[in-house]
Amino acid sequence: MTSRAASRPVGTVTRGTTNPNRLRRMDRWIAHALGPALRAAGAPVAVDLGYGAAPWTAVELLGRLRAAGPSPSRPAAVRVVGIEIDPARVAAATPYAREGLVFRHGGFEVPLPGDVRPTLIRAANVLRQYDEERVAGVWERLRGRLAPDGLLVEGTCDEIGRRHVWVALGPEGPRTVTFATRLGSLHRPSDLAERLPKALIHRNVPGEPVHAFLRDADRAWAAASPYAAYGARQRWIRTARTLRADWPLTDRETRWRQGELTVRWEALAPSSGALAGV
Repeated sequence: MTSRAASRPVGTVTRGTTNPNRLRRMDRWIAHALGPALRAAGAPVAVDLGYGAAPWTAVELLGRLRAAGPSPSRPAAVRVVGIEIDPARVAAATPYAREGLVFRHGGFEVPLPGDVRPTLIRAANVLRQYDEERVAGVWERLRGRLAPDGLLVEGTCDEIGRRHVWVALGPEGPRTVTFATRLGSLHRPSDLAERLPKALIHRNVPGEPVHAFLRDADRAWAAASPYAAYGARQRWIRTARTLRADWPLTDRETRWRQGELTVRWEALAPSSGALAGV
């Protein structure tokens, strides 16, 4: 018999702040990265973990992932499950359920029926309130729930979705870190430092790789200032080309044009602590 303690959701209630379109940059990247997997799977499941006090992010995720199908007339057959640890939030979201979208009470255990393993777990603005020492354990638990070709995307953004930083992890561990921004609002790349996920935000200090990366990005951005005459996008692209000489960027101009830069995790991983060498 399962005890009440054993069945209790894992985690703590977040502040729950959310806004429509807050996660559009992250969703756009996810749809690109997971497009082939979403199209190949019969009925893939995506989890919006900790969607907050309103269900907007889960509703939007369904639409954006389905748009990753082969054509507008053949949307991806993805299903989205919004999971929240606060039962009142689940009750408030339930009227928004529809075909392909349900809401469940739960936490990091990711309660799904049967042996379902999600192709995506998106945990945006969830771990920010946790201690850094807990991140590795949460990552491991969530990775263990993924499908073999699945992806965990965990990160942070500002309240209106202009600036994001997230880590993408496969079942084997962390793969990349993506910086994404509305270029027209950017003064310098290190403006994104305040949106680093919990795994990295306390590591933005001299001697840590993420600090060195942001320093080099600021220098490359400054050197690319003549390109500002052609717009912030061209300046960002030039910055990325300069960074590519010393940092393992995994993307190309098509993504840079979206205001993104993606770097291999091992280049930015903390130099010490539970996440060092992960």
